[in-house]
Amino acid sequence: MLVYFCNSAYLTTKLKRATGARLNAPKTQGASRCVMTTRLPICALAILGLTAFAPSARAQQALESAAVLAPDAAQSTAQGRAPTSDTTTQATDPVTLFPHSESSRWYVAGEMNFIGQWHPSFPAKYSGRQSLDPNAEGALSRLFTLYTGLSLTPNVELLFDVEETSGGGISQAFGLAGFTNLDVVRNPQLSKAPYIARGMLHVTLPLSGDRVPSDRDFLGLATSVPARRLEFRLGKFDLADFFDANAAGSDSYHQFMNWTDDQNGAYDYAADTRGYTVGGLVEYEDNIWGVRFAEALMPTVANGIDYQWNLSRAHSENLEFELRRGFVPHRNGTIRLLSYVNHANMGDYRVAIEQFLAHETPTPDITHHPLQVTAKYGFGVNLEENLTSTLTAFARFGWNEGKHESFAYTEVDQTFSGGAVLAGASWKRRLDRFGAAFMSNAISGDHREYLALGGCGFLLCDGALNYGREKIFETFYTAHLWRGFFGSIDLQHINNPGYNRDRGPVFVPALRLHVDL
Repeated sequence: MLVYFCNSAYLTTKLKRATGARLNAPKTQGASRCVMTTRLPICALAILGLTAFAPSARAQQALESAAVLAPDAAQSTAQGRAPTSDTTTQATDPVTLFPHSESSRWYVAGEMNFIGQWHPSFPAKYSGRQSLDPNAEGALSRLFTLYTGLSLTPNVELLFDVEETSGGGISQAFGLAGFTNLDVVRNPQLSKAPYIARGMLHVTLPLSGDRVPSDRDFLGLATSVPARRLEFRLGKFDLADFFDANAAGSDSYHQFMNWTDDQNGAYDYAADTRGYTVGGLVEYEDNIWGVRFAEALMPTVANGIDYQWNLSRAHSENLEFELRRGFVPHRNGTIRLLSYVNHANMGDYRVAIEQFLAHETPTPDITHHPLQVTAKYGFGVNLEENLTSTLTAFARFGWNEGKHESFAYTEVDQTFSGGAVLAGASWKRRLDRFGAAFMSNAISGDHREYLALGGCGFLLCDGALNYGREKIFETFYTAHLWRGFFGSIDLQHINNPGYNRDRGPVFVPALRLHVDL
């Protein structure tokens, strides 16, 4: 009934949380523009109403590990979602608008995220059909998420989420590999109705009697879990909820906004254009280490909304090992090693170049090939370290083979990022946080030659290319305003947007309002 109510209240398109999607307004050339929407959808009112009347056992929740780095810099435990800080002091300030039960079989929560971004005009020798607009422009994205769950037994849960989105991103999310707003993914053909984001069966198989604390959230309802266990998930989910997570660099609601800061840009993980897939995941967790594997569906075309259900034509394997041990004595830290292989109807950059040089196509066209099954693989390293009780540093490195087309996430074949987040306890604003990070993205030789000859990817198409690494600096400050309300200011500086030395640099300031219901 809830799903019917939200869908019949449709207002705009949808989006994703850590890798989400947004519908963008039509791109206009040669003039400053601002894409904004102010009407509150009925689905948002449904979220407010349901969370207000959700079962309540206490007046507040503990701080979320990835969202709030208060004096105990949060990070993953054996659960992958509970705080393992250097102190155990819990927050006394409410961090949600409404109280939530820690013991009810039912779970109902919600979030709203608003991001407004703008950039001034910047120098550009030329522009293509998928370039970042050199004229001043602004855009507002908006995301509403309703989380629900039902505990069938202590070890079996059903989890179900609905999302709705509107607004868009600057230049319709074109022209940047490290795009400036994780809440935005380009696809103007998406429906404007609310949609099912996650819907999964979650089963935990205990392997030990001792238990460790766990956050109660949209990925699991238990407040404690066995220290040693197997977890199984089957259904629709976001691979980035489980792979390449980082307490200091994976949350576009309270921390960084850039695609290649919140996630590994070279991890072309299986997902539709909204960032979700259908598959199965198995995870083994021990006290200080864990390993997870997922088999997932791929889209039928690059950045597509439809899944290829024939596994002989497309599928994805994802494997990650996690070791929870710090480099700094007496401080927590985590190392994650990731690998993946995608099988799909992907084109080959070198073949597309050779077809163009042989005058078979007017421009290089990565989609000009018969139905085929090709493989793309890559690796990633993810580090986080508590340097002090309030300062958490992080770094990522990612690489993929760069021979086959970027298909699901963004056009990056190699990436490095690093930064730190400082909690506000140092200045007596314990729920505030400040962060800064640097990203450097690159593409393979075949990929850059393809773009230089006028080829187009699903994000980049300047018509020509004077190649240089795309270098991005981002800094933010997030302030706790009241209960579940958080406000942020953010600034990004981008050199060589879309890997093009002939364009930019560009500054992108932003404002964000987030509400935890």
